[in-house]
Amino acid sequence: MAAQRSRPEVSAWRPQVRGVVEVFHAHFTEYAYPMHVHEAWTLLIVDDGAVRYDLERHEHGTPHDTVTLLPPHVPHNGSPATPHGFRKRVVYLDGTRLGDDLIGPAVDGPDLRDPVLRRRVGQLHTALGRPGEELEAESRLTLIGDRMRALLRPPARARTMRADPVLAGRLRELLDEHVLDGLTLDAAAGALHAHPAHLVRAFSTAYGIAPHQYLTSRRIDRARRLLLDGGTPGEVASATGFFDQSHLTRHFRRLVGVTPGRYAGQEARSTAGAGPHTGSSGAPRR
Repeated sequence: MAAQRSRPEVSAWRPQVRGVVEVFHAHFTEYAYPMHVHEAWTLLIVDDGAVRYDLERHEHGTPHDTVTLLPPHVPHNGSPATPHGFRKRVVYLDGTRLGDDLIGPAVDGPDLRDPVLRRRVGQLHTALGRPGEELEAESRLTLIGDRMRALLRPPARARTMRADPVLAGRLRELLDEHVLDGLTLDAAAGALHAHPAHLVRAFSTAYGIAPHQYLTSRRIDRARRLLLDGGTPGEVASATGFFDQSHLTRHFRRLVGVTPGRYAGQEARSTAGAGPHTGSSGAPRR
């Protein structure tokens, strides 16, 4: 009996993040892409297996520790390089994220073997798959673009980002003003007249935390107060700027150690057990 073919697994969506044309996740065992082009930049990582592809008449491969950047309008193909196929995650980016000046360097060296870049691209995909994490996705995408430019351009052209505590303080004030309604990185950059990458680096250097992490921490602090005031997790999520209750729960558990419902219940039981005050005999004071 012939072996049953595995069916392709594909998911695709367009997040509300500037510059992202499409996010595409796929698992192919036999499918081979013919020669084709994209209007957008293709930022690709492979989580399992490997892809063999041709770009400008040169053969390349994508092992799991590599980030592949394919420039727009340049023909390429792709096929499995292992018997069990490959599992990949792709972000397609428009020209607002990467300029035409990088097309030549990307053609010459599309496969970037850089552990920091590989980790950041994986983190970007996690953020892109979660509604309400647009600021995190923008921050990570900005740093990814910054690092790719440094890798693709000659070292002499790479810029050193300096500490800027004044700018960091202004960004913190701006984030404090937008705890509930949120803030995009582009809006912050426009308001503060600074490059998005410089904003993220300045803030992280000054405070040891990324802007999106700071904003989330502020929201969790407010959520804790509202939960102790008797608010339900659903009500609190809406009142503190989270996308929905599951969005609140995910971050609350990560920062506090328990879910919002469990946190409120524990605090209520603790308060009930503490009062009324008792004397040495154990009898309630009157």
